Amino acid sequence: MAEKKETTLRSALLQKILLAVIAGIGWYALSLQFYLMVQNSEANNMTVTRSVTNFFSYFTILSNLLVAVSTTARLLSPTSSIGRFFSGIRTYSAICLYITIVGIIYSIALRHIWNPQGQQLIADRLLHDWVPLLYLLTWILFTPKNQLVWKNSWAWLLFPAAYLIYTLVRGSITGWYPYPFIHAGELGYGKVAINTVMVLVAFIAVGLALIAINRIGKTRS
Repeated sequence: MAEKKETTLRSALLQKILLAVIAGIGWYALSLQFYLMVQNSEANNMTVTRSVTNFFSYFTILSNLLVAVSTTARLLSPTSSIGRFFSGIRTYSAICLYITIVGIIYSIALRHIWNPQGQQLIADRLLHDWVPLLYLLTWILFTPKNQLVWKNSWAWLLFPAAYLIYTLVRGSITGWYPYPFIHAGELGYGKVAINTVMVLVAFIAVGLALIAINRIGKTRS
C-alpha cells in the first residue's frame, strides 16, 4: 500500500513538473512572438494595432494560449472553478486536439514555405514543435483512461468552426488571412472549401485517435 501511494505521489509530481515546463515554454514563446510581430509592424506595413489583432487571429496562437492558460490554472489554482474546468478530461483533451493539429498542419503544409531565423526560429519551434509534443506527451501519460466517448469528438469541432468563420469574415473585410490555404482572396472560396474539408478530416481523425487511445487500458490508480 505504501509503495502504491509513493508511486502515485511520484506520478503527481512528474505531472506538475511537466505542466510547469509547458506553461513556462508556452508563455515565453507567446511573449516572444508577440514582441516580434509588434517590433516588425512598420517593416510589414502595418500599424501596431493591426499587428496585435493579427497576432490573436492565428489558430496557432489561440491554441498555445489555451495551453498556457490551462496549465497555469491547473498548477496555481487546481481547486478553483477555472482549475477544475481545465482539469476536466473533455476540456483537457479538446486542447490537446487543437495543439496537436497545430503541430501536424504546420509540419505538413507550412514549415516549408518560409525560413525563420534568430529569435523568430526560436518562437517558431517552441510554438509549433515543443509545446504540441510536450502537451500530447503529458496527456498520454496522465489522462485517466476510459473516460472519453466517441461523440466527444463532435463538440471539439465547435472552436475550430468558429475560428474559421471569424477568419473568413475578417479576411473578406481586411484582405488579410493568417494561413495561405484559407486565403479566399487568392484561392477563391471553392479551393478554400476543399482545403477546409481536408483540415476538418484531420481534426476528426486526430480527435478519434485521442479517444481511441483513452479507451485503451485501465484507469490509473
